Amino acid sequence: MPGEGMPTAADPERRRGGVLLPTIVILGVIVLGFVLFTGFYTDWLWFQSVDMTQVFTIGLMTRGVMFLAFGAVMAAGLLLTMWWAWRSRPTFRGMTPEQASLERYRLTVEPYRARIGVIIALVVGGFTGLTASGEWGSYLMWRNATPFGITDPQFGIDLSFYTFTLPFIRFLLGFAFALAFLSLIAAVLIQYLYGGLRLQPPGDRATKAAQVQVSLIIAVILLLKAAAYWLDRYELATKSETLVTGFTGLKYTDVYAVLPSLNILTFVAVIVAVLFILNAIRQAWAIPLIGLGLMFVTSIVVGAIYPLIVQQFQVRPNELLKEQPYIERNITATRDAYGISGATVQDYPGTVDPPSQSVIDSSKGTLDNIRLLDPAVVSPTYNQLQQIRGYYSFNSKLDVDRYVVDGQLRGSVVAVREINLAGIPDGQRNWTNERAVFTHGYGFVSAYDNTALSNGQPDFFESNIPPTGGLDVSEPRVYFGELSPTYSIVGGPKGSQPIELDYPDDASPTGQKTNTYQGTGGVPMGSPFGRLLFATKFQDSNILLSDLVNPDSRILWDRDPLTRVEKVAPWLTLDQDPYPIVADGRIKWMVDGYTTSNAYPYSSRVSLSDATSDSISTRAVPVGLMPQDQLNYARNSVKAVVDAYDGTVTLYAWDESDPVLQTWMKAFPGTVVPKSQMSDEVLAHVRYPQDIFKVQRVIMSRYHVTDATTFYNGTDVWIVPFDPTVAPAQVFQPPYYLSLKMPDQQQAAFSITTTFAPQRRQTLAAFMAVNSTPGDDYGTIRVLQLPSNTAIPGPQQVQNNFESDPVVSSQLSLLRRGGSDVEFGNLLSLPFNGGLLYVEPVYIRASTDGYPLLRKVLVGYGANVALEDTLDVALERVFSTNPDSTPDAVPDEGGDLTVPTPSPSTPQPTSPSTPEPTGPTTPPPSTGDPITDLAAAIADAQAAYDAGQEALKTGDFTAYDRAQKALAEALGRAADAEARLTGGDAASSAPSGTAQPA
Repeated sequence: MPGEGMPTAADPERRRGGVLLPTIVILGVIVLGFVLFTGFYTDWLWFQSVDMTQVFTIGLMTRGVMFLAFGAVMAAGLLLTMWWAWRSRPTFRGMTPEQASLERYRLTVEPYRARIGVIIALVVGGFTGLTASGEWGSYLMWRNATPFGITDPQFGIDLSFYTFTLPFIRFLLGFAFALAFLSLIAAVLIQYLYGGLRLQPPGDRATKAAQVQVSLIIAVILLLKAAAYWLDRYELATKSETLVTGFTGLKYTDVYAVLPSLNILTFVAVIVAVLFILNAIRQAWAIPLIGLGLMFVTSIVVGAIYPLIVQQFQVRPNELLKEQPYIERNITATRDAYGISGATVQDYPGTVDPPSQSVIDSSKGTLDNIRLLDPAVVSPTYNQLQQIRGYYSFNSKLDVDRYVVDGQLRGSVVAVREINLAGIPDGQRNWTNERAVFTHGYGFVSAYDNTALSNGQPDFFESNIPPTGGLDVSEPRVYFGELSPTYSIVGGPKGSQPIELDYPDDASPTGQKTNTYQGTGGVPMGSPFGRLLFATKFQDSNILLSDLVNPDSRILWDRDPLTRVEKVAPWLTLDQDPYPIVADGRIKWMVDGYTTSNAYPYSSRVSLSDATSDSISTRAVPVGLMPQDQLNYARNSVKAVVDAYDGTVTLYAWDESDPVLQTWMKAFPGTVVPKSQMSDEVLAHVRYPQDIFKVQRVIMSRYHVTDATTFYNGTDVWIVPFDPTVAPAQVFQPPYYLSLKMPDQQQAAFSITTTFAPQRRQTLAAFMAVNSTPGDDYGTIRVLQLPSNTAIPGPQQVQNNFESDPVVSSQLSLLRRGGSDVEFGNLLSLPFNGGLLYVEPVYIRASTDGYPLLRKVLVGYGANVALEDTLDVALERVFSTNPDSTPDAVPDEGGDLTVPTPSPSTPQPTSPSTPEPTGPTTPPPSTGDPITDLAAAIADAQAAYDAGQEALKTGDFTAYDRAQKALAEALGRAADAEARLTGGDAASSAPSGTAQPA
């Protein structure tokens, strides 16, 4: 034909399309490869910046080896099985209808048989490798297992077998099962496709070769099942049952029925496996199939029915007698696993007698250090008074610590002034400001925890910008904190113009001080390759294009203290409350790390998220290398310190005897240093961590009982009380850090405390404190157990007593009027004089844009209740034998009850003059007519209230205080007049414990 073979116009387009598609694919692969490379390489750079590259390399190599090893074994096993099945296929001389229909499939598959087999093996091997690489933590524990030096009471094996070895063996067994089952499926399908197995006669249903292959694979599965039965014996020591709540370990039925049954089933599985091996030699399917059926029947009769009979007819009629030794095992193991075996439980009388002066003097270590500043309440106050600018902020929950100020150890509520990008005005929100200017916070803020200024504000002893106060903070900049931006670019050549905002400075021509980061934190990224690397990682082209990135630039990311510790120690479970400290002239973060296990024999399990969640904190289900919410072993083995300036992470071995810690230290050598290397200044701020204390108090609520009979009967079970200040929500009351002296202590110690209530009652069952002061007594658990018939109220009853008291409730109602909100602080419980003293700060907050100020203190002791302006007056009233009377003047030095007053160097605020309340300052004489007296009292109360509101408007808190006292006095006279009208008396109208004003 004319023009045949000549190029057409479409040919170049087809050729270009044929070249373009592979080019796009290649470019896509290159981009994807670079993105993956970026992830791995930047992670390695991050670990290099904290000098922990071994964590990255050991983790990566272990996961890689496990991926390749298990993936290769799975793929090779499947390929071998498929090759064996194909190789042993029969040759047909004549075809049945069944084989004729299969022949079409064989002809279709045959040209691609090898490729299909390889693809299936590689895909399954890849998924297997990914699954296996996720078990790298189990492998490292098995490989580096450290003996506990304790043997379990049933099998006589060291506990390390259960915590380190058995989990990895179980993984290996599961992998072997998967390989065997998939091999069996592959063998049966291929043998059927190629005629080795037939569904329809004539002739044998299986060729000799097919019978050999299938029989041997089934024999392997049965041998694996025998191994599983054998391992099930050991897992009885860590299984949980419902004999009593949370009971873990072997019981009578397990020992005398389940264990023998598992031994029998192991033997039966081995026998049936031998029958299938013999079936590979002799063509006799009937015998092994009968054996398999008998094994199934045996597993039901011996493995299920027999233990049920033993439980029903031997154990249940005498359950306590039969189970007693196993309950004792559970009690012992649980107390050891959670570190409460050394707790001292002593009887506490629960009396409420008025204290003598000698008792008050001997309790000054407790009374002088009662914490009135609630770290969960005063964050808005810190922000209002110390935020300085909107782009700074404090965490919503502050922390409690202690510092030596003027030679005296003082409790304090501390916070770090961090950068807050959300506070930058909208007009200034741009890439330059968010990534290169607003890079860090500035300063450490701390106030005394047991006092306040006369206007209700915290009494700061470290504050302001630049820092002023009693702490030596030589480096106040905070580049690594809880509120730090996702990433910041810092640093520059020497002599270059600083661009990082340090702090506002009215004396500076620009109105601010600037700074250039000089630390070693972060990763250098000023080169063109570094720019490209991090522009890809953060998907931000500005990193590549901005002129602010210079050859000396460094990039900071993963800046939260918890994130940094979690990355360098993925085997730790972290406490969710990191707290800032000032040590060695720098701001640092303290993070507590726990080693945990869910495989400690006989120890009862607890949900970490449930146990550690309370009214001010919640915990998500853990993630990481060894994520587990259910656990039955915990130790505070590591104290981590993160430098707020350069991000350095240091892990200190706090509990060096912990076998789990020793195991991980062998797995990651050089990552944890001895606690002897901790500086004295850092050591002074170590405290007993909250999360493990919360777990221990949940365990202690039941396992304070060491008698098996009492434990079984459940007659002495405690509960953690709900927080009454957030009612009606039913959430646990959080533990509180307090400085107090327990009955067996010579002096007050910084401790973490909690209370317990009996089940279904709101009275008090016990009080627990753990010494948080580093030293020989650190971590000692002390429990004061009250008599079961005690009438001492628990936290919920105390809160109810506070708010239902007529005078207190009336004062609170008046405080809530006029645009003010009343906010209750933490309800503190303190052992005192054989009873419990309750203290609760009361804050007043303006309803609109207000912040809480400490204005009142509620105190309860026995039946006595007082709401006063100061703690010393409230204590004086509730300790009085006649609490309705006017309290004496505050005692002077040598016998005072006052909390330490503000430092003399702290200026007291002044207020503008406010008119005095119009009500009388001293009680007027009674007219004898109760109606007249009641009317006069109501008029005086109204006048005092109006004067108080006027004082609030002008900010004159001194006048407001006088007005409140006049109001309280008028209400007292009104109550007296009302009592006379109704035929009662003042005492009945104002119950014992009601605080009457002076």
